Amino acid sequence: MLVSAIVPAYNEEGWVGKTVEALLKLPEICEVIVVDDGSIDKTALEALNAGAIVCRNSANRGKSQALRNGASIARGGMLAFVDADLKDSASEVSKLISPVMADEADMTVARFISSGKAGGMGLVKSLAYWSIRYYTGQKMLAPLSGQRVIKRSLWEAIDFKAEGFAAEVALTIESIKKGFRVKEVPVEMNHRVWGNDLRSFFHRGSQFFAVMKLLLQHNL
Repeated sequence: MLVSAIVPAYNEEGWVGKTVEALLKLPEICEVIVVDDGSIDKTALEALNAGAIVCRNSANRGKSQALRNGASIARGGMLAFVDADLKDSASEVSKLISPVMADEADMTVARFISSGKAGGMGLVKSLAYWSIRYYTGQKMLAPLSGQRVIKRSLWEAIDFKAEGFAAEVALTIESIKKGFRVKEVPVEMNHRVWGNDLRSFFHRGSQFFAVMKLLLQHNL
């Protein structure tokens, strides 16, 4: 069964090209679809030059919609959701593919082990962790991980109406509640580290409010 990699990207010039190249080296991956979500830099051109299929949104519509857009044109029997800033470490997606390919899980979630911060729980991560545990009873150490491989049958079975950065929490809760097997897999991935600048604060704030909106508006 072949895998379609879907990479949501917003202003990821300097990152997305290396990520696409690393994914295309994996024999299980039949295509890499980069959804350029209204970028104002050269994200689309860089992804195209690296060998990706590029789907462009004229305006920024959020990560959840980018995943839906990519999945709607994907041809693979499995979908790999991959963040654009992994660069060469995107090759670790192979570790997520194997358990799904072997039917040991319906969805795999990457748990980063290289950062040395696996036990840390910030405000957003805590909200995501306890939300998933409350609705499903399952403990997820990487509740916000954007690196996931899922069976197409799972994707088609869930009612994925999440918005923005609530994508990961919604995917986990909906999948487990419908009886699908979700498994975390340790990986040696690296991506952009968010610090304490204004952009990082805005990113974490957007995540927090997206998750809160999901919990308040949807009957999960």
